[in-house]
Amino acid sequence: MNLFAAIREDVRCVVERDPAATSRAMVLLCYPGLQALWAHRVQHWLWCKHMRLAARFLSQVTRFWTGVEIHPGARIGRRVFIDHGMGVVIGETAIVGDDVTLYQGVTLGGTGKETGKRHPTLRNGVFVGNNANILGNITIGENSRVGAGSVVVRDVPPDSTVVGVPAHIVYQGGKRVLITDPHDVSDPLSDVMIALADEVKRLKCRLEKLDGEFQQTRLEPASPFAVEEEERAQYRTEQASRVDSVSMGEGI
Repeated sequence: MNLFAAIREDVRCVVERDPAATSRAMVLLCYPGLQALWAHRVQHWLWCKHMRLAARFLSQVTRFWTGVEIHPGARIGRRVFIDHGMGVVIGETAIVGDDVTLYQGVTLGGTGKETGKRHPTLRNGVFVGNNANILGNITIGENSRVGAGSVVVRDVPPDSTVVGVPAHIVYQGGKRVLITDPHDVSDPLSDVMIALADEVKRLKCRLEKLDGEFQQTRLEPASPFAVEEEERAQYRTEQASRVDSVSMGEGI
């Protein structure tokens, strides 16, 4: 694809995805995310030609001008849309597929001082909400969505929606995903949550047992004269066993 065809394709994808884009002239002049992508293509070409100092210097100029920082080594696909753009950071070994949408504040970063492939890969059709962080050498599957403010630190399967810190799947294949195991959330407090759930279950069982005993006691109420009745029955038994005992009415 030649230069002008690529520009027309980029402008068209912005007009299709952003209802605020009312004209192509506005897109060309007022969309820093688009300008940063065009500048990155030049910088990436310089990077691949081993003119890395020039590529890094131009990327810093672009960062100052647009607020978007894309390392010249990153690989960016076609029809990528960076909306608003301010604060977007894309690392050196990041790979962004076609038809990807990124909002402001998104970071495609690393997790330390690893070498080699240390930044995420976004497959085609991925949507990333504002201020989301996707960290490490992980892969976000095709047509997946990352919620705003999420922190993604493990792979996401295709056609999924993830949210949270750390991010976990809430929709997959258009269906709601119910979390039954706290370990699925990958939260550092998962073990505490499991212990708390076990304790609640134990207390619930104990309460049900006590409630059953209480209900049984209510169904069989004790007589307030139980002691007297027991003594009277015992007395009658003793009297009946005596030889000289006289029953009621005898000797009259």
